[in-house]
Amino acid sequence: MELQIIQKRKFWYIVSSILFIASIVLMIVWGMKFGIDFTGGSLMEVKFSQNKPSDADINSKLNDLNLGNIQIQSTGDQEIIMKMRFISNDEKTAINDKLKEFSEVEILSFESIGPTIGKELARKALWALIIVIISIILYVAWSFRKVSMGPVPSWVYGVCAIIALAHDIVITIGCYVVLMHFLNIEVDSLFISALLTILGYSVNDTIVVYDRIRENLRISKAENFESLINESVNQTLTRSLNTGLCALFVLLALTLFGGDSIRYFSLTLFIGIVAGTYSSLFIASPLLLFFQKILKK
Repeated sequence: MELQIIQKRKFWYIVSSILFIASIVLMIVWGMKFGIDFTGGSLMEVKFSQNKPSDADINSKLNDLNLGNIQIQSTGDQEIIMKMRFISNDEKTAINDKLKEFSEVEILSFESIGPTIGKELARKALWALIIVIISIILYVAWSFRKVSMGPVPSWVYGVCAIIALAHDIVITIGCYVVLMHFLNIEVDSLFISALLTILGYSVNDTIVVYDRIRENLRISKAENFESLINESVNQTLTRSLNTGLCALFVLLALTLFGGDSIRYFSLTLFIGIVAGTYSSLFIASPLLLFFQKILKK
């Protein structure tokens, strides 16, 4: 039985519009909290000889040093990572002395990132996103050049793929903003890596659907583009869902058992792959029909 996916495209548009607009509103209202990778600061990893104290106790103990907001992340039963503003060697020694009041501690690593380096990382991250998006448009337009004589020109496939990617990225960021607001986490380089990975996964899933549409256009004599798209989506539905579920099971395991250092990276990927699988089937494909009607006019 063939599901009427494209025929119900207005419903998918409404769902995506609500999620998209809500994500933008959350980004505006709550904002983005950038970590030391982008703003500059210091990162210190320490190991306690005994079980580590609570985050509240550590913050209370270091309060006298006026270090500002300290982000504490557990990496094991005895290890923690502290992220804070840029600190001097004297302040580093003072922190070490304060932590020794709990138990003997060992500084496993210490690094500082200046504001200039942070801005450079932010600029490179932005350029990476721009280059990826432009490359995707060019690749899709070139790959589908043979269907330019069909219902829509090849460049429309690229534009629709980018719209679907924007949908995935904005919704993923919106969900991450919620996590930042309630769990006090920050945007770091791992988050940018997750976004780039989502871009690659989502466009790959979209290309699979588009490739089936291209093949059906070549072999089918049907004049109804809507029916052809719906048939193509149904033919790739099982494959897309199975691929997405396999990835989600792995990411769920990493989120639950992979440790604090990669927990939010895995969770970001989880959200992005859910959005990417959804958009490839229910957004990217119906958009082809939308553009066909626009171009006809």
